[in-house]
Amino acid sequence: MNKIVIGNHKNYMFTNDISEYLKNINDKIKTKNVVICPSNIYIPYFLKQKYSVGIQNVCLNDLVCTGEINVKQAAKIGINYVILGHSERRTHFNESNDFINQKIKDSLEANMKIVLCIGETLEQKNFFQTKKILKDQLENSLKGITNFKNIIVAYEPVWAIGTNVIPEANDISEVSIYIKEIIKEMFNCEVIPVLYGGSVNSKNIEEINRISEIDGVLIGKASTDYKEFLKIIEVVI
Repeated sequence: MNKIVIGNHKNYMFTNDISEYLKNINDKIKTKNVVICPSNIYIPYFLKQKYSVGIQNVCLNDLVCTGEINVKQAAKIGINYVILGHSERRTHFNESNDFINQKIKDSLEANMKIVLCIGETLEQKNFFQTKKILKDQLENSLKGITNFKNIIVAYEPVWAIGTNVIPEANDISEVSIYIKEIIKEMFNCEVIPVLYGGSVNSKNIEEINRISEIDGVLIGKASTDYKEFLKIIEVVI
């Protein structure tokens, strides 16, 4: 299975940043296994390159709503991937597993590749609830799904996002194995890619990449620094 590197720019970057960034990555990234997810307003600048482009969120297809983009619109302009279930969406916008499930179904109909984010909070981790939380998120977010060829799971412990603290390699390995086993058991499907996300950077990527059970990484802020991003890609891809 080829490894995948996904950069989630969130809303960190501005116009002058984008110009410099594109100048330094467009000729250097030559694989569709690298996915860049810019802020929506910058997506057109990233299209038609040798890497893939993703969108950070979509709304439901049948929802007409100011300020939102539906998955049909995204697919129409050549976006390949969509991030769903990110902890920031769950926390700040109260997105439930059932709501995420509806978005996944819409996205599959549009033939998009879904990056489903799951992960536990620090409190849940400290109460040894990690596996219970992940199982619940997987079971409810993927309810009714029968075709998994376009689904990727990203394990992002909430307590590791933006904190420069990551789980031990053994813990990432154990959780990745658990996720793959749960999906196989629940949905009777082949093993799907599992990525690790949460404070990934050029300093820890070699250690993370040595974990054989993960199939790539989802990167937040570090992906907005083209030097950092290229270093990470060089290690993983």
